[in-house]
Amino acid sequence: MRTLLTLLLAATLHMHAHSQYRDHSKLPVYTGDDLGLRYAEGGSTFRLWAPIADSVELLLYADDRVGEPLRRIAMQTGGSGTWISVVEGDLKGVRYVFRARNEGRWSKEVPDPYARLVGTNGRRAVVGTPSQADPPGWGLDRPPAFRIDGVKEGAQRPVDAVVYELHLRDASVHPSSGIAMKGKFLGLSETDTRNKAGQSTGLDHLRELGVTHVHLLPFYDFHTVDESRLDIPQYNWGYDPLNYNAPEGSYSTDPSDALKRVGELKRMVQAFHKAGLRVVMDVVYNHTMFAEESWFHQLVPGYYYRHRPDGSFSDATACGNETASERTMMRKFMVESLVHWVREYHIDGFRFDLMGVHDIETMNLISRELHALRPDILLYGEGWTAGASPLPDSLRALKKNAHLLDRIAVFSDDIRDGIKGSVFVHDEAGFASGRKGMEQSIRFGVVASTRHPQVDYSKVNYSKAPYSSGPNQTVSYCECHDNHNLRDKLRLSNPDDSEARREEMHRLAIAIVLTSQGIPFLHAGSEFLRTKKGVENSFNACDGVNAIDWDLKTSHADLHAHVRRLIGMRRSHPAFRLGTTEEVARQVRFLEGLPEQTLAYEIDGTPSGDSWRRILVAFNGSGQPKRISVPARRWKAFVRDNRPAEGASGRVRSIELQPHSATILYRD
Repeated sequence: MRTLLTLLLAATLHMHAHSQYRDHSKLPVYTGDDLGLRYAEGGSTFRLWAPIADSVELLLYADDRVGEPLRRIAMQTGGSGTWISVVEGDLKGVRYVFRARNEGRWSKEVPDPYARLVGTNGRRAVVGTPSQADPPGWGLDRPPAFRIDGVKEGAQRPVDAVVYELHLRDASVHPSSGIAMKGKFLGLSETDTRNKAGQSTGLDHLRELGVTHVHLLPFYDFHTVDESRLDIPQYNWGYDPLNYNAPEGSYSTDPSDALKRVGELKRMVQAFHKAGLRVVMDVVYNHTMFAEESWFHQLVPGYYYRHRPDGSFSDATACGNETASERTMMRKFMVESLVHWVREYHIDGFRFDLMGVHDIETMNLISRELHALRPDILLYGEGWTAGASPLPDSLRALKKNAHLLDRIAVFSDDIRDGIKGSVFVHDEAGFASGRKGMEQSIRFGVVASTRHPQVDYSKVNYSKAPYSSGPNQTVSYCECHDNHNLRDKLRLSNPDDSEARREEMHRLAIAIVLTSQGIPFLHAGSEFLRTKKGVENSFNACDGVNAIDWDLKTSHADLHAHVRRLIGMRRSHPAFRLGTTEEVARQVRFLEGLPEQTLAYEIDGTPSGDSWRRILVAFNGSGQPKRISVPARRWKAFVRDNRPAEGASGRVRSIELQPHSATILYRD
């Protein structure tokens, strides 16, 4: 009997779970732009979309502490599945949450999913408006131009960007940073910060390096750092979203002050813009920190997520759930959230985590809306998932579907692993570290995943066909926050080589990225051999693993100067930033008949108006010197064998390439 009752109970629960999501297409859609809170001194209007609920309550609290609410307010139906309540008087600073009764069961108390202000640990939303925290001069804040030359007046293209990926805490928390407000938004607002040798750190370093965009790992309000215990060591990358539209409290000087975190973030963005840098925000709409406990699911059970046939949460993110971007109200939420960050915080671009979970239609709508606000906005994402999704591949923003995306780029794992070896096989080498047979994968990367007559796609490591409609759709990189960083990967794949030899591999890898077409992307600290002590997945490791040791900039000053020089070269020469597939196919010509493990190509710079009429780029990925034949011209050297070079090389027909090296010649 007990077994039978257990089975009946399980079946009942299964039917209940299934009923939560099976009829989502029939739910009413709200088209207004006033979901969440609309605050005024005379009164506040709260509107919530909860079409399944038969009752909804608004609860007001004095602060973030546990206790009884100040008021419980029964909300009224507002049409199109919404519930509304107008509360008179100035509620500034009051905390608020909702709870909904769905099929006779009350949900937990949760914040407004649209909340723009939140209190400690984000468990309650806060009445007010972010504009109340605008710093002086915020209304005059404008993004800087990121073009140097070679592009028609007024035009700014994704390929003109040089992106630098950085975790906000990593940048300042090390003792060598010279930054006072360590681990805070304000820390990256500081100027004239230096390491013990007097070299620039933080914001000044970024400006000096010459990058155009700083991609910051998530700084919306995430879960895994306890904002009430910032006196104890804590660390997380932030890929665990809690409140999408409010800044993270642990990066502020007072997480309990909702406006302080807003104002300090705005001061950071303002400082970046004044320094000539744009800000890219890393966003994670593909999953939430919680599934059943999430704000979405508590208020509208099942709607915002994809499910398996048995009613369980599908999990293409490997984080316990995946959101359903194809559903109208989730799509609306994503668009309105992103528009909020652009309008309120002047964000200049977005990187979409596991973008392959999202549907193409939603991503293209996002692009259209954001480009209408900011024609020069930069959009890119991961064109893959971490598992299978019930949404068909043909509908999702996967790498292979990049050509269907509207002004959105995807990361090229082809060039990443072609350069250094698979991120999943730790001891595997790549072209830069001596692996044979990677030449076509590097060619594919050089032409930014586009169609080129000299690429043998059958020999490319992953993609057997071009997937980008143009260079602006490919992010060229060899490392990021995920997996081992470049220095640590080279140590694993080439343990018997000396540090000096591995540095040559490192230099070659970065040179490949910065001379390839597409959008170049660098990981913070790679310009001076940053290490994470061999830790592969440092998402919750300590500061001792993740913090950037700015003294490395002194001990590896030559490498830093070299990377800075390569960035300057790229930004000054439009031949490295061709805008269309046709230009790449016409102007980039690979040299054939070269020795194994070498690659060289010539760029015709004349059609681009480049002062370098001809450019020759040559790589030797092997551990031995290699001599290659080159077009007989009077070349000048910019880089020879990974080192700066200036002056004429004379008329040459061949050059010798040293092991694991890059050479760049030009004719003006």
